[in-house]
Amino acid sequence: MANPILGVSSKVICAHGGEAVPTVLSSRVTVAGLPIVTVAEEYVVSGCPFVPPIGSGPCVTGRWIIGAKRVTSEGRPVAVMGATGICEPTGAAMETVEAQARVKAS
Repeated sequence: MANPILGVSSKVICAHGGEAVPTVLSSRVTVAGLPIVTVAEEYVVSGCPFVPPIGSGPCVTGRWIIGAKRVTSEGRPVAVMGATGICEPTGAAMETVEAQARVKAS
């Protein structure tokens, strides 16, 4: 099943509600004139409210573990809505709340 490709305008959060923003974008491929994201890009998480009783604190960074299987940009799978992502240092899931709907990949 094809899912929307993630781009700079996509809204991504950690499982606790902190906002995740990609640090680098794939400028070679754009959707509606905006750069897309591949699984190689790291996200910076801000505003994570999680405070563990013991541990290393709230979500700080995130990355996609699995992206599209058949669509790549610069040799890397593109990030798609519904893909598997993880935040560090908590190990919490990274989730896509909103993405463009025009271009999809599987």
